[in-house]
Formats: sequence, C-alpha cells, structure tokens
Amino acid sequence: MKILFAPLNIPLRRRLQTAAVLQWVFSFLALAQCCLAGYVLLCVSDWWVLAALYAGWLYLDRDTPTSGGRRSEWLRNCSVWKHFRDYFPLNLIKTVDLDPGSNYIFGFHPHGVLVAGGFGNFCTEASGFTSLFPGMTPYLLMLPFWFRVPFFRDYIMCGGLVSSEKASLSYLLSAPRGGNVAVVAIGGAPEALDARPGALTLQILHRKGFIKLALKHGAQLVPVFSFGENELFDQMTNPAGSPLRWLQDHLQRLMGVALPMFTGRGVFQYSFGLLPYREPIHTVVGRPIPVVQTPSPTKDDIDCLHSLYLEGLTTVFEDNKDNYGIAPDKHLHFI
Repeated sequence: MKILFAPLNIPLRRRLQTAAVLQWVFSFLALAQCCLAGYVLLCVSDWWVLAALYAGWLYLDRDTPTSGGRRSEWLRNCSVWKHFRDYFPLNLIKTVDLDPGSNYIFGFHPHGVLVAGGFGNFCTEASGFTSLFPGMTPYLLMLPFWFRVPFFRDYIMCGGLVSSEKASLSYLLSAPRGGNVAVVAIGGAPEALDARPGALTLQILHRKGFIKLALKHGAQLVPVFSFGENELFDQMTNPAGSPLRWLQDHLQRLMGVALPMFTGRGVFQYSFGLLPYREPIHTVVGRPIPVVQTPSPTKDDIDCLHSLYLEGLTTVFEDNKDNYGIAPDKHLHFI
C-alpha cells in the first residue's frame, strides 16, 4: 500500500487543528481506560487514602450524571475547540428561533462513528450554540456506563454530557422554567456500525422511548440532521449476517458499546489512522414539532407523534441536501 505523507510546510493553524482533533479522539477511545488504570494504580500505591476518599466522593456524587451533570463553561469555551471546529470545518445551522421557555429533545441523526457533530456543536461553544439559541442549555446524552469510570466521568460532565438513563432525560425535560435541550443520538450505538461514506440508513422505526417521554413532559421535538457525519471515516464491510457483524452485534448486546472497525487518516500521513478525514460537517437544526403534554400516553399517541417526527426529519433532510452535495435521488432509509 502506498502511503501518502503530509507535506512538511503545513501552516501552524492546520497543525493545531490536527492536535485538537487528536486529543479528542484520544479522549473518546482511550482516556477512560487510562483513568481507570490510574485509579487502580492509586489504590495499590502509598496514596491509597486518596483513592478511598475519591470512592466516597463517587458514592456521594452518584446521582449527578442523572441530575443535569456538572458543566464547566470554561472548558466548553476553551480555545482548543475552535481548532477542533476548523479542522472539518464544523457548522451549526439554525432554521427557526426556539422559545427558551420550553424544554426540547433534539433528535440527532446520524450517529456516525464518534458523534463528532454532536460533540462539537453541543458540548462546546465552538459553533456558537448559545449565540444561536439564547437562553437555552444543551446536554448531550451518553451511555450510563461511562459515568462509572473514575475521573473520566468528571471530565465528560464538564462539557455538558449526562447519562442517557430515563431518569436523566426526565430530569432535563421537567425543568419548570424551560430552556433545557436534551440532545439524543436516536440511532445509538448500533447505528455506528453502519456509519460509512454515503450511508443514509437510520435506525429509528422501533425507537420510540424518546417520543413517550416527550409526551409525558410536553417537551417539543426537534429533528437535527448532521450532513457529513458519516463521511469522516471508512469502515470495514460488515453486512448483516456476516461473521464480523455477528461479532459486533453480540459484543454490542453484551457490553452496550458498539465496536465499529473504522479507519481514517493519520497525523503525518493521509493513508490510514484513527483521525477523521477533513470533511465538512453541517448540523441543521429543524423546526420544532409541538407536543401536547400527555401524562399517560397511549400507543396510538406515541405512534402518531413518531410519524410526525419522521416527517419532520425527512423534511430537514430533503430541504437541505442540495446545499451539501447530496444527489437529488438520494433519500433517507429508516429501519
């Protein structure tokens, strides 16, 4: 295989962009393991008392990930995220104003391999979320497992990440003054296994839990489509029924975490690696779907609102696809 190396005279700003994305990929793929290993080493060292004190803190703080987390505006506004934004580049597009007196569920599509658009737009201020939607606070929901990892949990909560448990979403949507935005990657981990350039398949037909909670709390639904999310990595061929897909599905059910076999580019060469390709990401926030609060929604209520959501998501995609290089004959495929 011929390796295409990066030229030596690349401008400093592009080097900084690569470094910003490199630390993000490391945080996503390896920081949790490093934090866990560090805590174990602390437990068996002469500083075990600190580990014991932190264990006590974990117990006392156990409900924070399901109670809005503990965000840090300093970290969200850190300059490293501007370099992260410019690497792709990353853009957040608003189609209509949203009333800060209401709570919202932003349904984020597609999941992609590493949810780069979801993180960059809603866990940092690099794309100007607060300026576009004044009076609103975004929270990106993440698998509960990660909030049990020492030290790592505290870091991810600083960006506005919270647990994806039902209690966590209910807490956000029950805020009496409104202004909370719960960002949910609806396709979840299984959808990551189909994330590859050109893919437009979304796992959503049987995902209705967020619909039920929206009805219970009267939260408005907002479909969000991130154009370019699936263009960031290549992935090994893994059609349904193949040995690789069987193994991935089995591990996903066992661990709750998808393990896509993906590849991108490297730091000093463009042929292989774990960094995403420099492909633009345009995250379009669609029109809100009004929801009438229904404390005990029936199956018909849920199905009706789910159909409206699918129509809204389709509209966001069809109205904007020409702007972002998607052929007219390409359409979303729901499974």
